[in-house]
Amino acid sequence: MNDLKKQMDEGHLQPGDRLSSVVDLAAQYNVGRSTIREALSALKAMGLLNIKQGGGTFVKAAPAEADPVHPMQHYADLWEGRAASLRHVLEVRRVLETGCASLAAQHRTEADLAAFRQLLADMELSEDEHFIEQADVKFHQCIASATHNPLLHDLMESLSLKLHESMKDMRALWFYAERSSAERLLQEHRHIYEAIEKQDAKEAMARMELHISKVEQVLDEKKAGDHHLKRTQTRS
Repeated sequence: MNDLKKQMDEGHLQPGDRLSSVVDLAAQYNVGRSTIREALSALKAMGLLNIKQGGGTFVKAAPAEADPVHPMQHYADLWEGRAASLRHVLEVRRVLETGCASLAAQHRTEADLAAFRQLLADMELSEDEHFIEQADVKFHQCIASATHNPLLHDLMESLSLKLHESMKDMRALWFYAERSSAERLLQEHRHIYEAIEKQDAKEAMARMELHISKVEQVLDEKKAGDHHLKRTQTRS
């Protein structure tokens, strides 16, 4: 994904240009089609691509008010605003979900474990990014359900919309930095599940903390990269 974004930054891919098909991109980068779909979805979440169902994938034109000399700076500014909102969501998730993971490990039932296993299988086998996002959100909601505390369940339900929106941005961050493939991101969820399955409350809390901290780390690196882009464009 970094290569495609670099081509956009440097003007090799212009607004309106159509990208190669998923099949061709997978062959070009020697990766699986699901990895390409994840990367394209991440770029779309960042506002850089327009994916038309059955019609191809196009580089998105910058809005009229964007700087015509540095249109990518407009996208960087938009992402910075979204990143601030995402950071607030992550702070809430750190407080709420680490505690939920610990309690889920203590109180989970066999039915809870079966639900986790089904969601992990869905995330692994599906190539539909929207479906995977839904399963991702459900996985985190299932952790709250596995606490068997109705108040925690209700709190997670009330955050469902914000959680779903943040999942899209988090997945975009993972693939932007190439810190993960779809498999590595899935592995994060497996580790949380395994700790809950073993009823290891401390490990479950630590795995959830690590999961959230990694996103924050990539968020910080993304912010540093955008500041570098601003300085470069100011000098030019």
